[in-house]
Amino acid sequence: MKHAFLLGTVTALALLTGCQSTSAPGQPPKGLSTAQDIAQRYIIVDGHIDVPYRVHNKWVDVTKATEGGDFDYPRAVSGGLNAPFMSIYVPASLDDSDESTQLAHMLIDNVEAITARAPDKFAIAMSPQDVREQFAKGLISLPMGMENGSPIQGDLKNLEIFQQRGIRYITLAHSRANHISDSSYDIRRKWHGLSPFGKELVTAMNNIGVMVDISHVSDDAFYQAIDISKAPVIASHSSLRTFTPGFERNMTDDMLVKLGENGGVVMINFGSGFVTKEARMWSDNRTKQRNALIKEFGADSEEVANFADNYSKENPYPYSTLADVLDHIDHVVGLIGIDHVGIGSDYDGVGDSLPIGLKDVSSYPSLVQGLLDRGYSETDIAKLLGENLLRVWTEVEAYASTH
Repeated sequence: MKHAFLLGTVTALALLTGCQSTSAPGQPPKGLSTAQDIAQRYIIVDGHIDVPYRVHNKWVDVTKATEGGDFDYPRAVSGGLNAPFMSIYVPASLDDSDESTQLAHMLIDNVEAITARAPDKFAIAMSPQDVREQFAKGLISLPMGMENGSPIQGDLKNLEIFQQRGIRYITLAHSRANHISDSSYDIRRKWHGLSPFGKELVTAMNNIGVMVDISHVSDDAFYQAIDISKAPVIASHSSLRTFTPGFERNMTDDMLVKLGENGGVVMINFGSGFVTKEARMWSDNRTKQRNALIKEFGADSEEVANFADNYSKENPYPYSTLADVLDHIDHVVGLIGIDHVGIGSDYDGVGDSLPIGLKDVSSYPSLVQGLLDRGYSETDIAKLLGENLLRVWTEVEAYASTH
């Protein structure tokens, strides 16, 4: 299966780069480095890419090369990306409204439209088996995860509908507390963790085969979800708090240990503000200064309108690097093992904050090279690239099949 896929992707890569795909037995295809070869031969699952909302805001045809954004088909092929989870992102501003559910369905429609426009390039993936079969055919799988459980609207029938449409994980909350869970970004702790419905929802998700995603939720909500869930949970796009002290959106070492005991996977977010304290402090200071200007001059003032540009000119953004992202991976592996870490880049979701060396979906071979340089084996790299998430997804399906 892997070799069948390799022939297809390497041929496509050769067309894009002008390299030849012939090689000596046992050697990477001519023109490909070892890192590129690994990226092409193994399944790469990215837990979170915000393409559906990107094309909803401003339509572009990602089945072809695009000028902007972080994802399109040629760059995905070049990077070896096989299964990017399409984020069905619903802003917290729509919580508790029918518009929330409507938007989720529209974004799923967007993913279906991408696959319908280019069935020779993309396919919806409903299961790990779909991913493996589509990988063998040289197709890029598009599984879907819902970022913000708001569209469930307190009705388990909506959970069933979204599961039938292809949603395979749900991030319980986003930037505000919703009817399911408190948010790490929201100082109001409405539920002190999960709501009564949220606790019911975790069990229902287990029973229907939808992964529980604890990215974005408060610490209390994380621990409650871990206690309730009978299947492994994921953090689809989170990094580590040990590198960003005080940033609750990231996971503490104690949370990682609990996640490991649960059998779950943390998928490292690439955004610089998730990766280093310097980038985090830059963003926090910008927010504080902007809020001070709003208080002094008003939200509609010229001072506030010009603030962002002026701040960036006076304080250049401290981009993180590939090495910083690798430090997060190393920390997880050292603490709970290689079986519990993956990739959750947040491409098309974190704007111009991506690390030097990981600027778009063509960059996964750079990540692989960094892992090789740090002594990771090919087997371990394959786990991190995709097998760990596929294992969790398979276990979640297996639990649901018995309930």
